[in-house]
Amino acid sequence: MTVTEQRPTQHASSITANRLTRVQTGAVLAGAVVVGALSWLPSGSPNWARWIIVGLVSYCIGIYVVSRIVEGRRQGLDRLMRAVVTSAFAVVAMPLVSLLWTVVERGTNRFDVAFFTDTMRGVTGAEGGIYHAIVGTMIVTGLATIMSVPFGLFTAIYLAEYGHGTKLAKAIQSMVDVMTGIPSIVAGLFAYAMFEMIFGPGTRSGIAGAVALTVLMTPVVVRSSEEMLRLVPNELREAAYALGVPKWKTIVKVVLPTAIAGIITGVVLSIARVIGETAPLLVTAGLAQGVNWNPFDGRMTTLPVFTYYQYVQPGVPPSNGQDRAWAAALVLIIIVMVLFTVARILSSVLKPKGLR
Repeated sequence: MTVTEQRPTQHASSITANRLTRVQTGAVLAGAVVVGALSWLPSGSPNWARWIIVGLVSYCIGIYVVSRIVEGRRQGLDRLMRAVVTSAFAVVAMPLVSLLWTVVERGTNRFDVAFFTDTMRGVTGAEGGIYHAIVGTMIVTGLATIMSVPFGLFTAIYLAEYGHGTKLAKAIQSMVDVMTGIPSIVAGLFAYAMFEMIFGPGTRSGIAGAVALTVLMTPVVVRSSEEMLRLVPNELREAAYALGVPKWKTIVKVVLPTAIAGIITGVVLSIARVIGETAPLLVTAGLAQGVNWNPFDGRMTTLPVFTYYQYVQPGVPPSNGQDRAWAAALVLIIIVMVLFTVARILSSVLKPKGLR
């Protein structure tokens, strides 16, 4: 009886034997941090990039060596791959965190009420605001969304529901793929040339900028919406057809409500893709110092263009214009974050009950 009672204990201890503990893993990580800090010594001044890179490489090597000695070859390779993947994520995330930190730190210098209610008309000093740029961004982006979403969604419906490998569908898909990768300045030059042919040389207007953004938005809406529509199970369509529901009604009542969450996300992604574009709006919409509510007449300033001009032409002293540029960039990031939040809320609300 004594022998049989001791066997489970011996078996249980063999499961956890020769395994690294959290303390040992933490010690390896601490050693990698110290090695990264020692990389400062040759230059004598802190170098955060060198510290991070040397620390991550040291951690990957250290965790593999220690794990291979303690746990064996297979566990050592497993921990090495896990460390490499984690380090890759850290390397990708650090520039994003650094960017957000820099924009927040420098953009909050001008985050006051006057900055959101004033324009740049007649401003020579530290005053001035982005009210006119916010208005221009909303008008231009709103018009581009109104034009691109219906065209993109109807095209996606044709490709997913009616095309089915026809020559026209293949040609449209090829064209969409080409348009997805065109440089933004090409879209701006296209819109500028079109409006110059119609209204004459030197034409600048908000609608021209909206057309340029539409060229950039439409392929993103088409591609994302098409993929979401193709993810809808065919069984749902066949069930509707078996009940005698017409195809157009099946698309409206079954397919679109099922894919609405992904479609909304794709639309928001397309808006985020173009709301920060500068090059096409420099060519088409131009720069204005005051508010222009009419997109069909006169120049119209947007936040990206405002940020660009405030940074390259900051005035005297340069710090005033640069503070306005960083604050406008922070506002642009906040707008994009709000759009994504609204999209997530709408996706969860509009998604069919059975898929929530």
